[in-house]
Amino acid sequence: MITIASLFAGCGGSDLGALGGFKFLGKKFDKHPTKIVYANDIDQAATETYRANFGDHISCKSILEVPSSEIPDHDVLMGGFPCQTFSIVGQRKGMSDPRGQLFNEMARILIDKQPKAFIGENVKGLTNIHGGKVLEHILETFSDAGYNVVYKILNAADYGVPQKRERVFIIGIRKDFNVFYRFPSKAVKKWVPLKKVLLDEEKVDPKYHFSKRAIEGLKKANKAFNKGRAQNINEPCNTINAHLAKVSLNGTDPVLSTGKDAYRRFTPLEAARIQSFPDDFKFIGTDLNAYRQIGNAIAPVMMWNVFNHLVLQLNECEQKSSNITINLNSLLKSKQKNLHQLHKDTGISYQQLWAIANNKTQAISFDLLEKLCKKLDCDPNDIFSIS
Repeated sequence: MITIASLFAGCGGSDLGALGGFKFLGKKFDKHPTKIVYANDIDQAATETYRANFGDHISCKSILEVPSSEIPDHDVLMGGFPCQTFSIVGQRKGMSDPRGQLFNEMARILIDKQPKAFIGENVKGLTNIHGGKVLEHILETFSDAGYNVVYKILNAADYGVPQKRERVFIIGIRKDFNVFYRFPSKAVKKWVPLKKVLLDEEKVDPKYHFSKRAIEGLKKANKAFNKGRAQNINEPCNTINAHLAKVSLNGTDPVLSTGKDAYRRFTPLEAARIQSFPDDFKFIGTDLNAYRQIGNAIAPVMMWNVFNHLVLQLNECEQKSSNITINLNSLLKSKQKNLHQLHKDTGISYQQLWAIANNKTQAISFDLLEKLCKKLDCDPNDIFSIS
């Protein structure tokens, strides 16, 4: 049994994915051999929803107030640390906002509890703030905590979620296991269209429709500012967020066109389906509470795929007192290449390649590793070996 501690758990999207044992759009997502022994979130309404679906093991208080000793021992620590400060919507305040420092709480618990692995999740925008230096600092912090760290931007649509939702996943496996996490391949060949999860219009309460006055206002507005996103229901939905209850026809939030000059917002049930929650998942509180919880959640189906691969890889691991050796220099020599040629062939900076070849990098992008393997016609295990 793999035990889990879940930080910034919200309503439990990540936890549902880690546990498995649910159905979405007729597909069964098998139960993982997992048990959540601790969860935490600061939002009262979200923790009430969490309790209704998972049980009483969630605490509602700031993680800053939780000593590591209060958290049970666990195998995997996971958390979508607050992303508002890193997102476009959040104006990218990043590390200058105290919420942008909460990944340090994950690192603190990793150091104190030393679980086998961790999963972190955040918005795509995290990867390019200040030229990537914020992400680099976060990766180094997790590496210094004792983990081999990789990261990759994943699109939820590639895993069967009817939403184009790109998120960066940062995953580490404790260094004594001598492996780097390998991300799952795309799970679907064809994206799931939005129409698969929409209610029949006759079942939609009129309160979800925009008034004629709002629509007339839109017509009179400066077209340069009209970015309303009437969705193409034959494609996955654009990214939904916690602002669902306050969507505006003059904003960038996704809306539905229901006819000529007629629009509506998504119902909470539709929004939950867009995030890949099963219909029997219970959201407690008002529509506003539900929208906020749904928009802030990690899509359960995407997390199921990520966690499923972690389960498989942890089962493969054999803990032993050995070291990872980086063989890039010797591999280049055998291919009659050098770092300068590899830089020209791949577009990867010479400094980054040098850092990898000389074991000076704290973490490596999974996309970068794939690019190296493709160009050198090799397997990741040819670049990293255990001695």
